[in-house]
Amino acid sequence: MNITVEKSGPVDTVVTAPPSKSYTHRALICGALGSGTTTIRYPLYSEDTELTIRALSDLGIDISADPFRVTISGCNGVLPNSSEKTLDLNNSGTSLRLLTSIALLSRYPVVLTGSRRMQERPISPLAEALPAIGGNVEFLKSNGFPPLRVSGHLSGGRIAIDGSISSQFISSVLLAAPYADHDVDIILPSPPASASYLDITVDVMQKFGAQVTREGYTKFQVSTKSRYAGREYLVEGDYSSASYFFAAAAVCGGKVTVKNLEPESVQGDRRFLEALEMMGCHVTKGPDWVSVERTESLKGLVFDMATSPDTAQTLCIAAALATSQTTITGVGHLKYKESDRVTAMADRLQALGADVIVESDSITIRPGKLHGGTIDPENDHRTAMSFAILGLAVGGITITNAECVEKSFPEFWDVFRGMIP
Repeated sequence: MNITVEKSGPVDTVVTAPPSKSYTHRALICGALGSGTTTIRYPLYSEDTELTIRALSDLGIDISADPFRVTISGCNGVLPNSSEKTLDLNNSGTSLRLLTSIALLSRYPVVLTGSRRMQERPISPLAEALPAIGGNVEFLKSNGFPPLRVSGHLSGGRIAIDGSISSQFISSVLLAAPYADHDVDIILPSPPASASYLDITVDVMQKFGAQVTREGYTKFQVSTKSRYAGREYLVEGDYSSASYFFAAAAVCGGKVTVKNLEPESVQGDRRFLEALEMMGCHVTKGPDWVSVERTESLKGLVFDMATSPDTAQTLCIAAALATSQTTITGVGHLKYKESDRVTAMADRLQALGADVIVESDSITIRPGKLHGGTIDPENDHRTAMSFAILGLAVGGITITNAECVEKSFPEFWDVFRGMIP
């Protein structure tokens, strides 16, 4: 499916943020491992989260879904599968990484695999760390990459994990840790990428009853005395998805209000609003909504997106329309995402007339005369959504394979069309 976006005038609209993908994944796992019944209200249904639901079901979890809730009968830390299982997680890196440590709670080996791109995304830091707490990992094709077979038993103890590629390696161990034989001490020898996602992981774990103590982003300790208990859990709205609509106000002018957002959420992508304020936008917040309004030209800035990785591309789009240079730092690890996102943004923005310089951990965007063109997002949902927003300011931008947004935001194009004046 190809979608062409034409230039729009100033916007003035109210939209509702979809549920958080990150929170949905983690709540599904905690509910599956817990005791008793969990009801997850208003989860995100997308390609990625449905892959996690299917994988948990394949591991023997009793799980059912309707449009407004997921109901899970927890396994109390012992996965019920009665034989070796192969989980095809397609292009969901979150599903594959988080479930890698969960596989140690199965009595049988678990094979985790995915798409061709997934088989190019490294998992060696997690795989190399797991033996310290009882895991065995066998790579089935290329060393350090999926597919991999996980076996062993979660004994607990001390584990050091390099999270510089992805904090999901650390979240994976955190989520499984309450069911180890002994308390788990997780040591981070270097600052993790996307550290704010560890805050989300700990937040969900604690809401399900786990006991986690920490020293910033250098050490986490998980007690085995407090495990997950079934509960009713409401998934909060997603700042990553909301960023596209905030950006629409920034690039088109006017005002957009996004409902279903927790103003004090621990989601790192909430910092996108700080960047827009620095660029000249006005941000206001209510108890469950946030508004962005722009009445002046956008100014360039220097901004670190290390803890806000899923809005870095959206900020690149706003930067391309600013009146002065923008440098976005902390983006080196984005090359390990669904695509090499830094290169993808640079190449496509340059093709549309922007002046872009990429260095090892930064991208610099200078004002240029932008024009329309065709954007192939290479099956990356965030590239597709970001360039749709640029289309509102420039016009004549065609997004190919536009359905790839279903990975995280299946209703994106419907909400997008409803926002255009």
